[in-house]
Amino acid sequence: MNIEYYKKYEHRMGSRKLKLIGQDGKPIANTEVSVGQTKHQFLFGCAEFSSIPFANNELNQEENEKAKWIFENFFDLFNYVTLPFYWSNFENVKGQPDTDRLKKTAQWFKTNGCTIKGHPLCWHTLAPSWLLDMTNAKILELQLDRIRREMRDFTGLIDIWDVVNEAVIMPIFSKYDNGITKICKNMGRIRVVQETFSAARESDPGALLLINDFIYTSIDAYEILIEGCLEAGVPIDAIGIQSHMHQGYWGVERTLEVLERFSRFMLPIHFTESTLVSGHTMPHGIVDFNDYVIDNWPSTTEGEERQAREAVLHYKTLFSHPLVESITWWDFVDGQWLGAPTGFVTQDNRLKPIYEELYKLIKKQWWTETVNKVTDENGEVTVSGFFGDYEAAAVGMKGKFKLDREEERKEITVPLK
Repeated sequence: MNIEYYKKYEHRMGSRKLKLIGQDGKPIANTEVSVGQTKHQFLFGCAEFSSIPFANNELNQEENEKAKWIFENFFDLFNYVTLPFYWSNFENVKGQPDTDRLKKTAQWFKTNGCTIKGHPLCWHTLAPSWLLDMTNAKILELQLDRIRREMRDFTGLIDIWDVVNEAVIMPIFSKYDNGITKICKNMGRIRVVQETFSAARESDPGALLLINDFIYTSIDAYEILIEGCLEAGVPIDAIGIQSHMHQGYWGVERTLEVLERFSRFMLPIHFTESTLVSGHTMPHGIVDFNDYVIDNWPSTTEGEERQAREAVLHYKTLFSHPLVESITWWDFVDGQWLGAPTGFVTQDNRLKPIYEELYKLIKKQWWTETVNKVTDENGEVTVSGFFGDYEAAAVGMKGKFKLDREEERKEITVPLK
């Protein structure tokens, strides 16, 4: 690894001195050991809502075979997934939440090595219609109860949550009546964020709590909202930034400008919803992407090459920034949100160039290759690489350990079994 490359990603890498111990409790001295990475600490993720019927055995045989192939490729690339908790879909009938299906799906992803995020706990869009007949006080009560219930039910499965989604436009949203806009208009954005985050923190003190918003029309307003929330003592753990680029790639310069503006808060930054289309781009001038409704939005050869090229630049720009901790793509298969060709897989089950190019980054360039080393007389060996989970193997035994920024100066004992 050359020096320039190391300097670019040194905030993602570290070294640890390992002390390998055998089953007899003695150091494994002067012995060849194989050390390899098994998982990234950085969260490379994707939204995957179509996983719910598959994980719950609700598909026919043909659909099931297609889904198996899709998720084999998904798990080869990603270690992080976003699952949907849109209130009106999750609890269309009051008192009948879809907890069991979501819990089974979350357990399946966890078994396959994925960290999971729930999205979102509070949002004006897709708020249940049965809230509309209630007073503002009752709506707030039910919203907070909803947060407590979901976080309680999914503790240990889902430890990352988008607590509030798109609070900037929440009180002025006018496309249709909804209960959350009512209380936000009445209480104000900051108090709604404060109440929801307080309920979330109380429900799971160890969870990572995000505020999430889009910035293509409201970057100033989002920055001001975060500042006000932090001044009010809201326990925001990370800033979520949507980067839907249906109208074209932002470019490196604009992405760096966004990072600079939100870095002043010195909080982790999660790019929560990234997209680039592999067909024609959405016309400029459309403010609400949901207003762009067409019958067919095909993926093209030229568009797929452009999507792959721009996605590589996007990921490199974000991975190079020390405050960015995750990137989530939206979605894995074409034709999900808005029918757009934003995925890694076409609707006829073909991997697009974006998959191959990002695989080269995530699992090749940004991955620590397995190496063979020899322990010294004390059973010690030093390993270096990207932060994440590792496995050491020697004399027919294995042990797991982590390379982690917080503990990189400490020696770690690795019992082999």
